[in-house]
Amino acid sequence: MSHPWVPVSPCGDGCLPPRPARVSIPAACGRWIALILVASSSLLLPVVRLLPARRRSGAHRLLARTALRGIGIRLEVTGRADVGGGVLIVAGHVSWLDVLVLAAVVPGRFVARADLVSWPLLGGVARRAGVIPIVRDSLRRLPGTVAVVRDRLVAGETVIAFPEGTTWCGRAFGRFRPALFQAAIDAGRPVLPVSIGYVDAAGDPTTDPCFVGDEGIGSAMRRVLRSRGLRAEVVVGARQDPGACRRELAQRCERHVRSGADLDARGLLARLEDRRHERAA
Repeated sequence: MSHPWVPVSPCGDGCLPPRPARVSIPAACGRWIALILVASSSLLLPVVRLLPARRRSGAHRLLARTALRGIGIRLEVTGRADVGGGVLIVAGHVSWLDVLVLAAVVPGRFVARADLVSWPLLGGVARRAGVIPIVRDSLRRLPGTVAVVRDRLVAGETVIAFPEGTTWCGRAFGRFRPALFQAAIDAGRPVLPVSIGYVDAAGDPTTDPCFVGDEGIGSAMRRVLRSRGLRAEVVVGARQDPGACRRELAQRCERHVRSGADLDARGLLARLEDRRHERAA
């Protein structure tokens, strides 16, 4: 049964690029092997949690960056990524890659769809990483999830959430739902908006990594692992005071995330212009 409060994205197969650049099948197989090896190393995550906070964060960041390199994804970060603890990170949601990208920049405990733990490869990592599950079609369970996030923030942990509630293609966006922002208000902890964008081998924005429509996670992963020259561009915004109104806080953070995406796009245009001048010279 579908409910009107369930986040829904209109994005689908029509959002995908028609002829994206692809690596060879042997190269893609090598990426699968690299992803499996990194996922297997997540068995050490329970031990990593025993480390001091700074070393624990560094280990999570190293694991995620190793995974990105292994599957051929380059990472470019703008803004200060050293956020400390007790911060709610919010970002737009495009791809299953978003989790790896954010973990490589601002590692923390993710709020994720409850069925994530059943996904191939990523599910085992999610269980060992201690994700906070959210059942998107159950309003009755939502206050409990908000309370868990609040308690994690009060305890000094970094929590990462995708307030759109579902994935979009990256050229269209959903509004930020306000519910999880209440956790930051109740905990009296700041919120950090982060923008994520993906560009192709030519440096142009691409929807190739998006996970939308009726596509299964296996198909979406195969497409990304065949991509050539894919780069994730992250813009870390300024900390936001939680204030007293979750709707106002959600709208404020959404504006910062979208403006970060615009900044990223303007930087991309500048780099393309520089390359054109270099070729002309």
